[in-house]
Amino acid sequence: MYTLSLTDVKYEYRNKYQTVNALTGINYAFRCGVFYAVMGKSGSGKTTLLSMLAGLDNPTSGDVKFADTAIRGIDRDKYRLNHISVIYQGLNLFPLLTSLENVMFPLMYKKTPKPEARRIAAEKLLSVGIDETMHRRLPSMLSGGERQRVAIARALANKTEFILADEPTGNLDTENSAMIVSLLRGLAREEDICVIVVTHDPAISDEADMVLKISDGQILSVEQCNDTPGSPGEPGCSQ
Repeated sequence: MYTLSLTDVKYEYRNKYQTVNALTGINYAFRCGVFYAVMGKSGSGKTTLLSMLAGLDNPTSGDVKFADTAIRGIDRDKYRLNHISVIYQGLNLFPLLTSLENVMFPLMYKKTPKPEARRIAAEKLLSVGIDETMHRRLPSMLSGGERQRVAIARALANKTEFILADEPTGNLDTENSAMIVSLLRGLAREEDICVIVVTHDPAISDEADMVLKISDGQILSVEQCNDTPGSPGEPGCSQ
């Protein structure tokens, strides 16, 4: 069942010098239990598409719908807190909170009891390779790859129906990238989460169930890869 959809979504960036048509009419529906990769050159509209899905801004025209309701008409802060976890390219970690506290933050905001929030946060940090020796470190004390994994752990801890990620393996080496890709794909398959990743990394598109290719603000093609749940599928995905 499709639960997050875009209907003729257009988005324009405007300043006094020019108007940029970032999205020029996107129609697509994403469903839970599927791992999506969104690929395209810089400036193709990938990150803008992710922003629309996350409710960070409203489309210039058209609608993004969650559970058949346009998100422009609902509380978008609550929408993101309860249904959407975003892994930003800039990570957006709180500089004065430890790794553990950063991961605990959305849970505490949801009023999860502190001991339970601490337990979940520690578990998710360990799942992405951040052991207990790093739980008390501030982001400034971590490497770029370690900060990336803390941001991913925070998204996992929030346990929402959708995970949106902007280049989640960008600062990771090959081994850690493979671990994160496997983890994200497992979430889609085993926990029925919709995972949507904007990426240039072919390792992600190779493992995705569906690959959307975007250019000039439009979806050029959609490829079904591997064995997409609920569909016949074919193993592998040509690039």
